[in-house]
Amino acid sequence: MRILKIFVLLIFAAALVLPFTYTSSVEGQAATEAQTTQMDARQSDANLYNGFITRTGGGLGTAPDECSNPAVSGRSFRDNKAIFEEREGVGDGLGPTYNDVACSACHQAPVTGHVSQINEFRAADGNGNPPPGGQTLIQDRAIDPDAQERINTGLSTHEFRSTRTVLGDGFVEAIANSTLQNNVAAQPFGQRGQLRTVAVLEAPGQTRIGRFGHKSQHASLESFSADAYLNEMGITSPTQPTENNILGQSSAPFDTVADPEDDGEDVAAFTDFMRALRAPGRGPINSDVIAGQNLFNSINCDVCHTPQFTTAQAGTVINGGAFTVPATLGNKIIHPFSDFALHNIGTSNGIGGEPGVNDRFSTTTIALWGVRTKHRFMMQGNAHTIFDAIQLHAGQASTARNNFNGLSNTQKNQLIAFVLSL
Repeated sequence: MRILKIFVLLIFAAALVLPFTYTSSVEGQAATEAQTTQMDARQSDANLYNGFITRTGGGLGTAPDECSNPAVSGRSFRDNKAIFEEREGVGDGLGPTYNDVACSACHQAPVTGHVSQINEFRAADGNGNPPPGGQTLIQDRAIDPDAQERINTGLSTHEFRSTRTVLGDGFVEAIANSTLQNNVAAQPFGQRGQLRTVAVLEAPGQTRIGRFGHKSQHASLESFSADAYLNEMGITSPTQPTENNILGQSSAPFDTVADPEDDGEDVAAFTDFMRALRAPGRGPINSDVIAGQNLFNSINCDVCHTPQFTTAQAGTVINGGAFTVPATLGNKIIHPFSDFALHNIGTSNGIGGEPGVNDRFSTTTIALWGVRTKHRFMMQGNAHTIFDAIQLHAGQASTARNNFNGLSNTQKNQLIAFVLSL
């Protein structure tokens, strides 16, 4: 009888443990939490690095020195980080129009790869149509005064778009299409997000569900890197070989560097660097934070700000065959508080040349992980408190906002404390 009781207790204990052990598992192998960083600039590079091995087999590596040991693309994480931080000049192909001179200019605070206070400027006519040349992005700078982009009164619709973190993006890239699709399919109809199928630039003819950019316009980090290099710094590469026009006018008179200005090595370094970044870590968790998370879930904030995903199994081929998920990124649990889908919450001015997405933004840009390092919130960075940010939620987010407004002051403060722990 005593043996039977022990056996029953063991079975009961196993029943309690197994659901947690095998959550999001494949072939019996349990998923594990992705490595995180505390985003403290005083810590070493090792506290940003998730163990990803570069395409040439490099690991963390040693710090490059511009004079005695210049950075080499793909040699190590630290080499790629130095290239991500490198300031470009006219001789490198900068411009003719551009927003800044380094990737880290828009992804740095408090550590390289996180956010910044820089906003992109977008413009369109009163119907949301793009300016001549088809590009809504109006670059802030130029290498020559005559190349400077300026809008006119016919472009009466404006908006700013804030920069976003790239910490943890290697894990985001490794989420399977089906995982994103199943998550959106389970959302209530009124809050259901829109997933986009987009081209993978490095795999011509191949497509995948987008997850990077304000409009989820990119599915891979290589595509995202090449796009940003062109549109934020004006530097062409093999997958983005054509220079931007200047509001419909040719940029050739100002462009003295042959295209592609990057042979692909810089884009590869940016891509490897982002794949090797840890995810943003949590701040202190106390009783108010725990209570706030329960409230966050109960009023349906977690519908669009999905708390958790598990990445595809190691060995999964993604990006149209261009990338295979490695062990460092595969079968990992992440907590982005985003569904990587487009939503209309009333904050878009309808700018763009893409019917069906102009009136919405992706929660990619307002994923909540790492938000505790910011004081400007929402897509346009026009809210400076979490309370004000919540009040800007309309459209598909109206129910969640109204539910928040129905909470007691204590409950509101608890929910805000939770968000500021992320």
